Amino acid sequence: MNRIFGRGTPKAPPPNLTDCIGNVDSRSESIDKKIARLDAELVKYKDQMKKMRDGPSKNMVKQKAMRVLKQKKMYEGQRDNLMQQSFNMEQTNYTIQTLKDTKTTVDAMKTGLKEMKKAYKTVKIDQIEDLQDQMEDMMEDANDIQEALGRSYGTPDIDEDDLEAELDALGDEFLMDDDSSYLDEAATAPSIPEGLPTDKSTNRDGILVDEFGLPQIPAT
Repeated sequence: MNRIFGRGTPKAPPPNLTDCIGNVDSRSESIDKKIARLDAELVKYKDQMKKMRDGPSKNMVKQKAMRVLKQKKMYEGQRDNLMQQSFNMEQTNYTIQTLKDTKTTVDAMKTGLKEMKKAYKTVKIDQIEDLQDQMEDMMEDANDIQEALGRSYGTPDIDEDDLEAELDALGDEFLMDDDSSYLDEAATAPSIPEGLPTDKSTNRDGILVDEFGLPQIPAT
């Protein structure tokens, strides 16, 4: 069949904005290089005219400069047009990419919602409430067990008034048992000696003592 009717021409891939933007930017850069060469040529003609006198030769150089300037203006218009095209395509490409990202986000949210609904079906509110009630009952039972274990038993039944009276009596006994003899000893303690450490005196037996009351042995 292919030999009779021939093969069909394969379809070209659809245009890609990114590739188009790259081609336009490349053309714009090429035009910039041409404009730069024309600028250099204009500078050369301008320097020549500064050194020349008025006359046919100067007018000829001036005509060349005018022609170069016209070419420069033409290239600048083409460059501006290409830059505007590139800008428009970039904005279009940005919008398309934003829409694609938005669609991806919406699809992800839809998938997440389906998963949430599926998971919610496995969760029963009544079961959770029953579980909470059972936990509360178990905690109360545990408290009752702790109170039962901490209950005191075997303690005689004593009147509270009798206990208070005995407590007051214990307080009086504590006061009576306090030993205050140390106060008498402090009152009869010897007074602090006065004078310099080198002072010496005699006690009532006539023995030479120092300021601390220690006997002194005379030097031989």
